[in-house]
Amino acid sequence: MKKSISVFFALLAVGLFFAEVDAQGNKIPKADSPKNYKPAAIESSPALQTLLDAAVGETLDKFAAKKITSDNIAATLIDLRDPNRLKMASYRGDQKIYPASVIKMFYLAAVHEWLETGRIKNFTPELARGLKDMIVDSSNDATHYIVDVLTGTSAGGELAPRELKIYADRREAINRYFQSLEYPDINVNQKTYCEDLYGRERQFWDAGKNRNMLTTNATARLLAEIATGKMVSPERSKTMLDLMRRDFSGTSEDKDSQAHGFTALALKELNLKDAKLFSKAGWTSKTRHDAAYIETPNNLKFVLVVFTENFASERDIIPSIASKILKNLK
Repeated sequence: MKKSISVFFALLAVGLFFAEVDAQGNKIPKADSPKNYKPAAIESSPALQTLLDAAVGETLDKFAAKKITSDNIAATLIDLRDPNRLKMASYRGDQKIYPASVIKMFYLAAVHEWLETGRIKNFTPELARGLKDMIVDSSNDATHYIVDVLTGTSAGGELAPRELKIYADRREAINRYFQSLEYPDINVNQKTYCEDLYGRERQFWDAGKNRNMLTTNATARLLAEIATGKMVSPERSKTMLDLMRRDFSGTSEDKDSQAHGFTALALKELNLKDAKLFSKAGWTSKTRHDAAYIETPNNLKFVLVVFTENFASERDIIPSIASKILKNLK
């Protein structure tokens, strides 16, 4: 009998040890799909598909001399003009691709879900500063802080196998949340880095087997749900969207400026100075991506997500596709 009791308490202790806990050590329940969440109704559109295929095809022709092929581009287009009946097209939209800093949109949404459900108790000035720097400036240091807040973990030395398992379970919290919303084929559990990972972060990265991965379909869906007020709540969606607002007026010497490069170049080219741009870009030495929501004075409202691989120095691919969409979306 004593042995059974001992085993019971040992198992109980292990269960509590593996559970997510907040800053005060209180157990946090696993994330379930929020009660009021209803995914945006999105249907495939043959007309949009023809438009997107043409935009990508013409861009590939334009860059044919540089040997850019269809395997180097993925894109998803969602028309938001009817918020109750969104229309979508994609070009390799279900291909899993390393997202660079575009992943930060998912961490932004997760923070607002945690705040809504009380998993994060207070929207402190430091948390607000971290979110702003992560989205507006694309700070990787701010992203480290945000991921730590979301998962109750922190960077440090290497861990023994049992401790690493506990650490990994906590870092999976963000994945569990988006899985509960039925976002397929994504991995959103890693921080973003300027140089390299060390210690337990590198262990968890698992030689690249556990890299962040997104599809343009999942990314476009998230941005569409934010733009239509369906992510967490209308008020929180608006707060998220406000952080992604880009002022593309004027010029910038920074070729990687989120407000003046990427999709913004298409708006400048077409002199759409009264358009509104909300976006999150990402770039590395091998990738160049942008997730953009655009509103124009002639009532266009659409999300366009374009990921490019192995041609990160070709800064005109994304605006080329965006420009063709802007010209031909009726």
